[in-house]
Amino acid sequence: MPKVGMEAERRRSLIDATVDAIHERGYSDVTMAQIARRAGVSGGLVHHYFGSKDQLLAATMRHLLTELGGAIRDGLVKAETPRERISAIIAGNFAVDQFQPAVIAAWLAFYVQSRTTAGNSRLLRIYAARLASNLTHNLLSFLPRPEALRVAEGTASMIDGVWIRQALSDARTDRNAAIAMVEDYVETQIAVHVARSVNG
Repeated sequence: MPKVGMEAERRRSLIDATVDAIHERGYSDVTMAQIARRAGVSGGLVHHYFGSKDQLLAATMRHLLTELGGAIRDGLVKAETPRERISAIIAGNFAVDQFQPAVIAAWLAFYVQSRTTAGNSRLLRIYAARLASNLTHNLLSFLPRPEALRVAEGTASMIDGVWIRQALSDARTDRNAAIAMVEDYVETQIAVHVARSVNG
């Protein structure tokens, strides 16, 4: 009889193998058989668990999104003010175990596949909406709603942009520099509004 937890362990092994294989070969060139070999399981088993490569990518992204959400929640628990919560959201999006070359490559594949795969597109929309909503909620402590919505969108765009630029670069990942860049944008936008209010 199979050991308790074996299926979950195999699924996690296949997800890890998917991330590494995409990083090494690119999503278009990697096959289910290659991923199975990397994970040390049969090709039939990966098809049994996930059905297709697109479904395996979707499962991989759900896993990464869960980890990303956990990193953000961990930061939010420690935050005591709206500004600290904004910083926790930003830092969580560049979590140490996420902002790594292999994971970045998987995210880039996810963005590309979301253009043609309905399930992946839905996952991406949920992620984007949650990020914008969380940022807007906390920015409302500093900005009127129209400005909070605009700055939330700008902040989310910067986060996504840093990830995409990193995916296309051979440079070593630097999460502290990435966080500082986004933080500078947020701080500048808040300061501009404060200055306008004082002078206006």
